[in-house]
Amino acid sequence: MNFKAAAGLLVVTLLAYLPSFRGAFIWNDSDYVTAPQLRSLAGLWDIWTKVGATEQYYPLLHSFFWLQWMLWGEHAIAYHLVTVLLHATVAILFALVLRQLFDLKAPGSGASRKSGKAAKVEVEPRRYPGAEWVAALIFALHPVHVESVAWITEQKNTLSLVFYLWAALLYLRFDETRRSKTYFAALTFFVLSLLCKTVTASLPVALLVALWWKRGRVDARRDFQPLFPWLGIGAGFGLLASWVEQHFLGAKGQDFDLPLLERVLVAGRAVWFYLGNLVWPLELNFIYPRWVPDRSVWWQWLFPFGVFGLLVAGWKLRRWSRAPLAVFVFFVVSLFPVLGFVNLYGALYSFVWDHWQYLPDLGPIALAAVGLTLGWERFAPKFRGAGPILVAAGAFLLGTLTWEQCGMFRDDTTLYRETLRRNPSAWMAHFNQGGMFLKIPGKEREAMAEFEAALRINPNLPDAHYDLGTVLARMPGRELDAASHFEAALKLLPESGAIHYNFANLLRKIPGRESDAIAHFREAVRINPRLAEAHYNLGLALMADPNQIAEAIGHFQAAQQIKDFPLAREIIAKWNALQRR
Repeated sequence: MNFKAAAGLLVVTLLAYLPSFRGAFIWNDSDYVTAPQLRSLAGLWDIWTKVGATEQYYPLLHSFFWLQWMLWGEHAIAYHLVTVLLHATVAILFALVLRQLFDLKAPGSGASRKSGKAAKVEVEPRRYPGAEWVAALIFALHPVHVESVAWITEQKNTLSLVFYLWAALLYLRFDETRRSKTYFAALTFFVLSLLCKTVTASLPVALLVALWWKRGRVDARRDFQPLFPWLGIGAGFGLLASWVEQHFLGAKGQDFDLPLLERVLVAGRAVWFYLGNLVWPLELNFIYPRWVPDRSVWWQWLFPFGVFGLLVAGWKLRRWSRAPLAVFVFFVVSLFPVLGFVNLYGALYSFVWDHWQYLPDLGPIALAAVGLTLGWERFAPKFRGAGPILVAAGAFLLGTLTWEQCGMFRDDTTLYRETLRRNPSAWMAHFNQGGMFLKIPGKEREAMAEFEAALRINPNLPDAHYDLGTVLARMPGRELDAASHFEAALKLLPESGAIHYNFANLLRKIPGRESDAIAHFREAVRINPRLAEAHYNLGLALMADPNQIAEAIGHFQAAQQIKDFPLAREIIAKWNALQRR
């Protein structure tokens, strides 16, 4: 390993990401940086054994967060430093994998063990001087990766890719030596990567593509057979992750029910979008506009047909060079889990996210680096000394863009303000800002304005209707307006016990709506029998009718089994005394 190059890469990465160290926890970081109920040895056990205990079932990632919480608690700067160091490690491992791949010996290039005959293989050129470190530098400093590094939640990207590349490095060594110890070490690191983020399940396919690029063929016994268990393990983890996305994160329902042809349109457009961000990273955002795929709009079909056209062109060019086809296949395969064919909760806000292209970018960046170094070597030999100057200039440009992009992730207020400036249709930014104002006493009107802005963009947001109803319920004379928003929320989310409960509390204050309040309290406890406050308030509402006192006592008793309510305890005691007389 070139230790000077690795040290230099670490230094420039730290410099480019210095602004991220001022960043606070943002948006859903609290779902990943160990929740209070998991900050114990019992919580660590739950992380591994209870699906749903954490945001996603990535137990190794959450164990790493658990350890960090034990070390530095709520100090966000430490989490940022760890993430940047992981990102630099990814870049260094990327260089080592490329060096190993470029130097890979063709199997059987000498005499075959069985036949003694020389194997005939078609090997791509092996000499790409310095290309691996150019690729690593581009990857480390490219601003499209800021979201994966400056957002603490995305330690799942950086940590998983460390294990992914380590597994790839070991497997490429195994491919030369065929040592079982190396094979099982590579498999171990592959599993570790899956325990951090299941998008790394594409690694076995990526390895087959890389070996095909190197040798011009893949052999069923030599190449497919060792990776077959990897494919099965990756598929298993992928199915589990998809199930968790749907059943615990809510990646199902009207917003996710896209027909297959519309999913093809989304996938084709996403591929070009991510390539565009790599080539022209000047209009990056946290949340991009969510497209409306429509098979009847002819120009939307240009995107998937364009993807198919690139594949055909790569196949035609394979006799000249297999690299373009190999890189494009790697890129698409690595993107496949986030192209829209699998429901992901993030697609509720946008079909594309910068952090979804963190792993796939390895391929195009490697191709660009090889192209640059070969260009200097072959087409401008007299100006070869200008290469390092051009690399330094490009690194400075990318580093400057990364520095500026880091500022967007400073805190929630900055994040949402910048998101809306770049994408006024980002209803989630309005909604989250409303939630921030809702927690500040005296900011009810600001919260109301944000929720109303979110609903103007997307009227089908049950949480926005619910929160707006909550704000209006606090304002004298706005009870009927609040009720209309609770009703709208229930039409969209009828099985929410919390909405039924809070709507019932509002209805109790409106003359003539007492019976409606009781009906919604009953729905609340039906949906969530452990909602103690709903049982208690339902009991109070029923006490007004002498014919319903027995039912009221039953709800007081149910509430007392969950939580102590002194008044409920007193009423139950009096009832029991009356029954004994």
